[in-house]
Amino acid sequence: MIMAKLFYIIGPSGAGKDALINYLRKHFKPEDGIAFAHRYITRDANAGGENHVALSEKEFLHRQEAGLFSMDWQSHGNYYGIGLEIEGWLGRDINVVVNGSRSYLSEARNRFENLCPILVYVDSDVLRNRLLLRGRESDDEIEQRLAKAKQDESYFVSQNDILRVENNGSLEEAGKHLFDLIVEEKNCIQQQAYQ
Repeated sequence: MIMAKLFYIIGPSGAGKDALINYLRKHFKPEDGIAFAHRYITRDANAGGENHVALSEKEFLHRQEAGLFSMDWQSHGNYYGIGLEIEGWLGRDINVVVNGSRSYLSEARNRFENLCPILVYVDSDVLRNRLLLRGRESDDEIEQRLAKAKQDESYFVSQNDILRVENNGSLEEAGKHLFDLIVEEKNCIQQQAYQ
């Protein structure tokens, strides 16, 4: 029996995950059988970046305690959650795309046997420029993010079942690459790094 897949997009902050997911939203059609999960985040809705559901910390913790998240984690001073709705979508044979967390990947793998992790990666210089342009972090914070990204990339690239999308060039090129990857990998038969 073919099960719907959970496409778990990971990569460092500034790699372009939000832009790529938005690209996918614009190019997938209903007949492609894909749903895009919104993250619940304790970050202002007008903070820029992804289209998320903004919650106060109190609201988030209440939902967490009530078991309303399929996955949740903390990162960079915020709480992040993926709602239980994704389990219903997967149960109805709808493939799901979610903006995941690198540090939560092992737990996500344990929860979802049908998880297909996809790493969005960029060169350090490109990542540094993107982080500088968005202006949300100090120079020290940027250097910390770059060091963590380099460390994580070394680890993730060594994992044979993590597919990869390079996002050093145009959004159109990387977006098409990711689109094609998801269409081809709906059944996750090929467990090879995609370059």
